[in-house]
Amino acid sequence: MISRRHFMKTAGALGALGAMGGLEAQAANGYQALVCIFLAGGNDGHNTVVPITTSLQNFSLYAKSRQGLALQQSTLLPVQSGNDVYGLHQQMPEIQAMYNAGNAAILANVGTLIAPTTRAQYLANPDTNMPVQLFNHADQSSQWQSAVSDGNATGGWGGLVEDNLASYNSGAAFSPITSTGGCGIFCVGQNTFPATIPVAGASTLIGANTPGRLNAVQQLMQFDNGLKLVNAANAYLNRGIGFSKAFNAALASANVNTPFPSTVLGQQLQTVAKVMSIRNALGIRRQIFFCQLGGFDTHGQQFGNQDVLLKQLSQAVYQFYLATQELGTDTSTVTFTASEFGRTLQPNAIAGTDHAWGNHHFIFGTPAAKGGPLKGGQMYGTFPLLALSGPDDADSHGTLIPTTAVSQYASTLAQWFGLPVASVPSIFKYSGNFATSNLGFLA
Repeated sequence: MISRRHFMKTAGALGALGAMGGLEAQAANGYQALVCIFLAGGNDGHNTVVPITTSLQNFSLYAKSRQGLALQQSTLLPVQSGNDVYGLHQQMPEIQAMYNAGNAAILANVGTLIAPTTRAQYLANPDTNMPVQLFNHADQSSQWQSAVSDGNATGGWGGLVEDNLASYNSGAAFSPITSTGGCGIFCVGQNTFPATIPVAGASTLIGANTPGRLNAVQQLMQFDNGLKLVNAANAYLNRGIGFSKAFNAALASANVNTPFPSTVLGQQLQTVAKVMSIRNALGIRRQIFFCQLGGFDTHGQQFGNQDVLLKQLSQAVYQFYLATQELGTDTSTVTFTASEFGRTLQPNAIAGTDHAWGNHHFIFGTPAAKGGPLKGGQMYGTFPLLALSGPDDADSHGTLIPTTAVSQYASTLAQWFGLPVASVPSIFKYSGNFATSNLGFLA
């Protein structure tokens, strides 16, 4: 774990190293990276970002609706957006520091939507023009990762965006998408397939380090037996072996000195940093990473369980940002969180929360003022009214209706990554249903 002393010692690096943004952008040589951190299980956003004093509400309304799960106001870590003051969970001092330095932004109340939706519309007909299988882990995870909520996804938005930007990686010897945490549909395009890299580094077939065995296997895979399914499987396996060989060869030169916490997410992000360090050897100019941290399905005993996970998230993203500065990629890397849904504002009977809808998320990167892409230090979207049975509640339990769609969130990231505006509707099919497909948090 990262100690408080180490955190205080390295906090100044955000400003000192960030001043080198222009030089680092030159070193990146046209490289850009998106890093998705998926908080599996449905993170409770209500105890992640809390209103203290805003133009819409104050802490007392939150406390009234949150009941026994309300955090103490004195423990919150204050951040400001305009004149509105919010509080971050007490286990997130690193993210607070990043936000106050302009290295983090918050997107409020985002979730799966086909079109803008009001409480009256949902109550009148919850089955019309609404995401299918709301509140279901598997379906909502797929909808977040594909930005398609009607059940007809042909791929994930990460993979499909890479399909559109294939020319940037035409000489690559490795997949442009790397997963360290069991990527789902997000990583799959029509022509793009992920490489899964364990935190210990790439692996290959048992015995494949013996030249004779490997040659024999590759000859078998190249044999055309006339069966399309078998031939396709052989091509997939052969591609995997090629990826592994190229990666292991390049990995020998990987050098990342920034320390990482020895946690699940910390080790995943350290692996991402190592892969990023050999980007030139792999020939990749547009690279997407997928990490996953589980355990957020807090139906019971949420106090304690969520605390540990948010602490892990905060420490890991902070060290990862320092690593991107070390590698000279901080001005060309955007890290963001996602989760299949939020949780009910009203607690349940066993000190937990149940599946809900809208949620708050973080975007991390170097501020635009220092040569990076992020317009940080502020909140985007519309923060909901935390009133049970209020205008933003789909029922009476605090199942808050999103005011920003996943497709808007994802298309904003994709457009910064290089996706042409004209190609947005082909991947984000609901983009025309909303006022904008670019939320403006990236320059």
